[in-house]
Amino acid sequence: MIDKIKGHIAEVERFNARTKDEIEAFRIKYLGKKGILNEFFAEFKNVPNEQKKEFGQVVNQLKNAAQDKVNFLKDELEKTQEEKGVYGDLSRPAEPVEIGSRHPISIVRNQITEIFSNIGFNVSEGPEMEDDWHNFTALNLPEYHPARDMQDTFFIQTDPDILLRTHTSSVQVRYMEDNKPPIRTISPGRVFRNEAISARSHCIFHQVEGLYIDKDVSFADLKQTILYFTKQLFGKSKIRLRPSYFPFTEPSAEVDVYWGLESETDYRITKGTGWLEIMGCGMVDPNVLKNCNIDPKEYSGFAFGMGIERIAMLLYQIEDIRMFYENDLRFLEQFKSAL
Repeated sequence: MIDKIKGHIAEVERFNARTKDEIEAFRIKYLGKKGILNEFFAEFKNVPNEQKKEFGQVVNQLKNAAQDKVNFLKDELEKTQEEKGVYGDLSRPAEPVEIGSRHPISIVRNQITEIFSNIGFNVSEGPEMEDDWHNFTALNLPEYHPARDMQDTFFIQTDPDILLRTHTSSVQVRYMEDNKPPIRTISPGRVFRNEAISARSHCIFHQVEGLYIDKDVSFADLKQTILYFTKQLFGKSKIRLRPSYFPFTEPSAEVDVYWGLESETDYRITKGTGWLEIMGCGMVDPNVLKNCNIDPKEYSGFAFGMGIERIAMLLYQIEDIRMFYENDLRFLEQFKSAL
C-alpha cells in the first residue's frame, strides 16, 4: 500500500496542465470528496499498527504534493494569461502615459485668441528679431524721439538697426504693409525689454496686440470691443478708459476693469480701489497709416495691447511673474486640468 502511495506522489510530481479544466480535474482526482486521498485515509484503519506511522506520513506527503501542484499550476496559468493580455495587445502603450499640462501662459493666450476669433479677428505673427523701421519708425517713433526711452531695447551689437522686438506692434506694421483694409487681426507673441527682473517685471514677456482698420471705425467701436472681451475673459461688465499717451495711437487710453472689493485679495491686488489696469488702447495715428500705405482720409482704426503674464497673474492669483519661467513642476502641474 505504501509503495502504491509513493507511485501516486511520483505521478503528481510529473503532472502538468495547460488549462483550468485540466487543473480542476486533477484536484478532484486527488483532493475531492471521492478522491484518491480520501480512499487512502479510509484504509488507515486496516493498516497494521507497526505501519500506521509510516503510512500516515506518506499519505500526508501525497496530500501536500497534490495541493502544492494545484497551487503552482494555477499561478503559472494566471501569469501566462496576464502576459498574453499585456503583450498580445499591440495597441497598448509601452509605458504608462502621464497626463501633461499646458503652461498657464499658453492657456491664457489660447483663451484670448478664441475670444477675438469669435468676432472675426485672425492671428498674425512676425519675427522676434526686428528692424528699426517696423519696431519704431513706422509706428510714429522716428530716430531720437523721446518716447523711445519708454522701451529699454536690446540691440544687436553687430548691426544697430536690428533689435529684439519690444512689442508685437511690429507685426501689425508688417500686416498692414501686406494686406489692404478691412483689417482685423491680433498679434500674440514674445517680446523683450531691458528691464530688471523682479516679482512684477521681467526682461521677457508675452503680449497680445489687436488691430482693426476699416472705413468709419470710431472710438465707440473700440470701447465695445474691449467691453465684450472683458465680459468673456473676466466675467466683468464694468470698465473705464483713462486718457494716456502712446506714440502710435491718438487719442490713447488705459483700460481698467472693475474687479470688485469682495475679499482681502481684491483689496490687495486693486490697492483698495476695486479697479485693475489690463491694457492700453487708442485710435491708430494717421501717420502710422501713411507709413503703411493706407490712406488715413479713407480709413481709420483702433489698436490695443495687453500683457499675457499680467492677465494670467490676475486670473490665477499668481504673485510672482518669475514663476512662469522657472519650470517648477510643482507649479506647472497645478494646470493639468486646464485646456
